[in-house]
Amino acid sequence: MKANPDFFAKAEKQRKAIEYNSAIEMYKKALKVFKKKTDLQGVLDCLIALGDTFRAMGDFTAARSYYEEGRELAELLEDKVSVADALAGTGLSLRALGFWKDALYMIGKAGRMYQALGDRHGKAFSLWAKAGTYRIKGEPVRAIRYYQDAYDMFKSLKDRPGIAYSYCGLGGSSRVACRFKNSETYYKRANRMFEKLGDRFGRAYSYCGLGNAFRMRDEYENALKNFKKAEYLYKKIGDRVSYAYTLWSTGTTYKMMGRFKEAVDCFHLAAELFKITRDPRGSIYCILGSAELDFLKGHIQKAKKGFIKGAEIAGEYGFKVEKRYAGMLIHASGKGRGLPLNLP
Repeated sequence: MKANPDFFAKAEKQRKAIEYNSAIEMYKKALKVFKKKTDLQGVLDCLIALGDTFRAMGDFTAARSYYEEGRELAELLEDKVSVADALAGTGLSLRALGFWKDALYMIGKAGRMYQALGDRHGKAFSLWAKAGTYRIKGEPVRAIRYYQDAYDMFKSLKDRPGIAYSYCGLGGSSRVACRFKNSETYYKRANRMFEKLGDRFGRAYSYCGLGNAFRMRDEYENALKNFKKAEYLYKKIGDRVSYAYTLWSTGTTYKMMGRFKEAVDCFHLAAELFKITRDPRGSIYCILGSAELDFLKGHIQKAKKGFIKGAEIAGEYGFKVEKRYAGMLIHASGKGRGLPLNLP
């Protein structure tokens, strides 16, 4: 970068070290300098980087705003790679906000651009992003197929972080598809790779996945150990969304152990974070978890209202898996047995 490389270089270094707040501060300083010097390429690089950093922290609204501004400038500069990057980033932000249809459109468009540009890393990334979107939509088996395609492409490129994140995606989708043994295997592979790569976020992601794998095997103490490791890292990183999902998993583990007070605390804190980050899917899980605890404590009518509310929100967003989970809880509560459910 010609125009003030120091701020931008420092920001890149801090982002790589997962020091997101410091990175954002430096990117914003660099952005001011680039704008003052009319260095449009520098401005564009900052906008995309800010989008990536805010997305990594779970601030999807801010991320989307920077990506959209970056896309407009990239189109003006006829920088097709940056247009595709901005489209993919916007898609991932929309996905996290629950708009999976728009996300699929944006990510698909980015994938076709990467393909036309011969950008294989970009294409692999778009496959990984598409896989995660199908998982959120509620089609885990389809997600597994796309994650496998992304894994194959990352492997051919010898892209080790890409391989590791594909393992995490395969682990999560396998769990939702009730392929619990596969899920554990994938997360173990991911964890080993992230340890070698020194990737803090990846380690947290894989610890949370391993915790869920132990939870599905009813090994609750082992599950809690892994969740604590993930929570510690996510807190240090500042990723509120991933921390919130880990709290939900911890709360569900406590629920299965009959430790209701601790479960309530986890669900409440997770719900607050999901509200701040506008994550409707996470909010549904907390509504269902809290309602289930109400049922187990004998507050039957309050619980049923919670189950119905969760089902309605899932229906509004078209989340198939969460709607099915709400239906399972409504059915089990109607029979008066089968609760608590250890949801994947």
